[in-house]
Amino acid sequence: MVWISSISIVVPVYNSEASLPVLIEQLAILLPTFTQQYEVILVNDGSRDGSWQVIEQLAAAQPWVTGINLMRNYGQHNALLCGIRAAHSEIIVTMDDDLQHPPEEIPRLIEHLYANHLDVVYGTPQQEQHGLLRDLASQLTKLMLQSSMGVDTARKVSAFRVFKTQLRDAFTTYRSPYVSIDVLLTWASTRFGALVVRHESRKFGRSQYTFRKLVIHTFNMLTGFSVLPLQLSSYLGFGLAAFGMLVFIYVLGRYLVEGGSVPGFPFIASLIAIFSGVQLFALGIIGEYMARMHYRLMDKPSYTVRDSTDNTP
Repeated sequence: MVWISSISIVVPVYNSEASLPVLIEQLAILLPTFTQQYEVILVNDGSRDGSWQVIEQLAAAQPWVTGINLMRNYGQHNALLCGIRAAHSEIIVTMDDDLQHPPEEIPRLIEHLYANHLDVVYGTPQQEQHGLLRDLASQLTKLMLQSSMGVDTARKVSAFRVFKTQLRDAFTTYRSPYVSIDVLLTWASTRFGALVVRHESRKFGRSQYTFRKLVIHTFNMLTGFSVLPLQLSSYLGFGLAAFGMLVFIYVLGRYLVEGGSVPGFPFIASLIAIFSGVQLFALGIIGEYMARMHYRLMDKPSYTVRDSTDNTP
């Protein structure tokens, strides 16, 4: 087992009052076995149950537990960004609050991180405990992540991550309502890895990531961190322009060979197809540049903190 100087565990919390005490109990046993300094940051993402009251009790009982209460529900990745910025340790671990990520796997992920000289390691579940629609949505999300991240490990991402804290320097000033931690990490490094870990079945409550929410997250991630839709628009415009040109050549050839056609219609139709394609192609190119300006001009906050526990660093 690798011994490290310090570690921060960041956990986004949403309606998990029942599972949090169990998670903290497990971490209290595990963390002292491989590090001397540790902290657990619980970020309450607008829970509608008593999660914040439980966090306050845990923080009062354990000085290494920190609670941050957001003003409203911003989303898992926004809550993670808040916790990551509050971390003070050498290594950051992100994990879910539902006990599906076994804390016992954390040392394995850290060992894989250092042994292979990586900056980020994902704990990829051997088999996810979800339904058919949820699995399909997860695969769609990972496919879009591969386009946005540009790294081979994108298809193996999970919410169970271990990475070096210094990577957050690449997105210190990032302000946007649309957050993807996985994409932001690629702003600092491409040295990603993955390790197959256990994935426990859910013991409390039910997943808050429905098929609909995953699709919305995928769309926001695709339009917020990738120019792929604009590139597809360019390809579509180029294809329509080529199709219109072929129609025009066909109409002209038929006129020269047979000497007649429907008066005016083929010629007008081909011209409309050509110019429509050219317009889409031009809009796609302009959109490429507008997207880059869009990334720089967004200034809506990713989250707002309502309050925190007294032992917040």
